[in-house]
Amino acid sequence: MEKRTAEEKPVGRTPAAPKLPAEGWSPRAGAQSAEFSDQSPIRVLLIEDNPLDFRLIGIMLRDSAGGLFELTHVERLQAGLAHLAKGITDVVLVDLSLPDSQGLDTFARVHAAAPKVPIIVLSGLSDETIAVKAVHEGAQDYLVKGQVNGPLLVRAMRYAIERKRTSEQLARYAEELREKNVQMEADFNMAREIQQMFLPQRYPTFPRAADLNSSALKFSHRYQPAAAVGGDFFNVFPITNLIAGIFVCDVMGHGMRAALVTAILRGLVEELIPVAMDAGKFLSEINRSLHAILRRTTEPLLATAFYAIADVGEGELRFASAGHPSPIRIRRNSNTADALKMYDPRHGPALGLFERSQYPICQCPMEPQDIFLFFTDGLYEINASTGEEFGQERLLEAVRSRIHLPVDKLFDELLTEARQFSDDKEFDDDVCLVAFEVGHLERSRT
Repeated sequence: MEKRTAEEKPVGRTPAAPKLPAEGWSPRAGAQSAEFSDQSPIRVLLIEDNPLDFRLIGIMLRDSAGGLFELTHVERLQAGLAHLAKGITDVVLVDLSLPDSQGLDTFARVHAAAPKVPIIVLSGLSDETIAVKAVHEGAQDYLVKGQVNGPLLVRAMRYAIERKRTSEQLARYAEELREKNVQMEADFNMAREIQQMFLPQRYPTFPRAADLNSSALKFSHRYQPAAAVGGDFFNVFPITNLIAGIFVCDVMGHGMRAALVTAILRGLVEELIPVAMDAGKFLSEINRSLHAILRRTTEPLLATAFYAIADVGEGELRFASAGHPSPIRIRRNSNTADALKMYDPRHGPALGLFERSQYPICQCPMEPQDIFLFFTDGLYEINASTGEEFGQERLLEAVRSRIHLPVDKLFDELLTEARQFSDDKEFDDDVCLVAFEVGHLERSRT
């Protein structure tokens, strides 16, 4: 038999314990104790120093829910805390004015001792403001002495237990969600690191024996995803000793789904390097393979792309476009800058739309000191508060006003001007810029 303290005064219960009328409600939900059956009594701890109030509460519980509650009474807070430490209490009724504790401190100490046990505050009329504050700090309810009858007391304890159970369940859900978010953030961080590894870490030189300073083609890039991972991708690779391949693409949307498609495109680019000398065939083969993959997805996906072949020996750029924004040729020798579509506007559809798409091969000359600037639409599809878009024409004018800037400085100022155009000062979509500068041209055996 459990030994009780001198101040603990258990009240007996009738042998038959009727169930509460709520369907599916267990009186022990959220209790601090171990598992029990539905026939077990609800164990109530009453911390009350007024003998009349104690007797009245006992009578109300007996008459309104005969045998359903097992009431333990103590007169002081310290005795109540000792009883709570046993872990056998389902609900607490506590008066805030006790011989050894007064006001909110009474509730705070009970709540700290048993944070998982629902607490109902018993209040005198003069304590009502403090009682309301206790509810704000975690009490499940408060009852004003003299205004409580048996059914109201039973209902208050029943609802207090149910609310506590619900709040604990919500807290568990919130913690599970937090843990999942932490794991998801870690996954995204890893995906971002992997995606950054996909980007060129070191550019090839042309010819291969040249160092970076003496290379006929010097490459630069900026990559800025709108989310942790992005849907833009580019690659620069040598085809021969004096011919470079430059591939830039933009997958519809951004985030993890778009990033997965960029990973697919990276694999396709690597696989199809043997046909990279033919710009049209290169894009056609990528499109065919990508369409075969994407047609199995439930939602439509596509990617725009631009593929260019920079031929140092011939002094020529050959290119094909799959619905991608036209790159810009900067001619420092003549102080001009124009979109490559001015040389040849032909292009094919975006990748992944149709199984068999054709991509015309276009060309334009390359001269020493030329800069070819490739970009994705996130750079110029940024809007002011009026809804006006920064746009490709404004981008071209921004380039023309900065023809003689070093490439890195050009990148910085273009990004800054586009951001300043928007009230948010941030890009809504992924942004990728790739450029190469022509140092010198030489005819040589490839």
